Amino acid sequence: MPNTVSWSDRLRVEWVVWSLDQRLYDLPRHTRIAHRREVRANLLAAAAEVGAGEALKRLGSARELAAQYLDAEFGEGPRHSWLAAALFAFTTPLVLNFFLSEAANAYEQAITAPGAHADGSYSWGGVTWLQSPLTFELHQGQATHVGGAYTPLTYVLLVVGAIACGRLWRALPRRRTPRQAHPVAG
Repeated sequence: MPNTVSWSDRLRVEWVVWSLDQRLYDLPRHTRIAHRREVRANLLAAAAEVGAGEALKRLGSARELAAQYLDAEFGEGPRHSWLAAALFAFTTPLVLNFFLSEAANAYEQAITAPGAHADGSYSWGGVTWLQSPLTFELHQGQATHVGGAYTPLTYVLLVVGAIACGRLWRALPRRRTPRQAHPVAG
C-alpha cells in the first residue's frame, strides 16, 4: 500500500540528497548531478512504498554512500581534491597579505618613531624572496609607501602549494603501457 510523501518527508529526503551532494564535489559536474537525481528519485519512490523513515534508514549515511560513489569513480585510496586546492589558493594570499602588511607597518613605525619630523625617503628590502622592495616617503610625519608586490617566486609557491595540498597530480589520466608479450620457448 503506497504512502503519501508529505512535505516534511520531502524535506528529509532533500536534506540527505544535499548532504550527499556536498560530499561529491570532486566528481565531474554531470556525474554528480546524475547521482543526485538518481538518489532523490529512489528515495522518493522508497518513501512512497515503505515510508520516509524506513527509506532513509535503508539508505544508510550520506557519508558512506558518497565514499562508495567516489571509490567507484576514482578507485580506493587517496585521491585529488579540487576543494582543498582551491581553499589553499584562496586563503594563502589572504594570510600572506596580512603578514607582509604587518611587516611593512612595523618598518613604517620604526622609521617614524624616532622623530615626528623625519622627512625623506627610506627603502626596505621587504620579506626576502616573497615581496619586492618598499620605498617609504616621509613628509611632515606622514608616511606613504610604494612597492611590496609579490615576486614571481611567490606565485610559483602558490601554484605548487595548491597542487600539493589538493594532490592534483592524482587527477591526471593514468598512462596505460601495453604489456609486451614474452616469446614462448618451444
